Amino acid sequence: MLKEIPRSGYHFLGAGEESVAEHSFMITFIAYAMAQMDPAVDALKLISMCLVHDLPEARTGDLNYVQKNYVASDEAKAVRDTIQDLPFGPTMAQLIDEFRMGESRESLLARDADQIAFILDLKALSDIGHSPPQKWLPTVLQRLKTDTGKLMARKIMETEWDEWWLKNYVDRPA
Repeated sequence: MLKEIPRSGYHFLGAGEESVAEHSFMITFIAYAMAQMDPAVDALKLISMCLVHDLPEARTGDLNYVQKNYVASDEAKAVRDTIQDLPFGPTMAQLIDEFRMGESRESLLARDADQIAFILDLKALSDIGHSPPQKWLPTVLQRLKTDTGKLMARKIMETEWDEWWLKNYVDRPA
């Protein structure tokens, strides 16, 4: 179901799109990189937390900042309904709760990974000529809490969105 639910914030940017499943994959991959940068962190916990952090949205949808002013989702009920018959359900619920609380090292990194995924999208849109991301980037960059997240974001902002692709590009004659 998460593949079918679009992330709603892109409406405000006027460009870009992403499903909740794509977003979850993206932050999970970012978390993997963070765990390599910070070996003291519990990598499995961090990666698992990122994988399940938006699972309630399979039932509630993805409410953007404007919608949240008018509609409240019952995420706790969505989590309970999702995990009710799963033997590992309580572990999933605990990971989601820990992410929401934002107090553990892993949850702070996971929350930064969530923001970094957005920074990557905003940077890519900006690099290809869209101007609305320039309004959002300063705010999103200020949300980062960990040194690891801030370092990643700094490197992202210093790098063109397609540099990884063009770095070893060689134009060969046909």
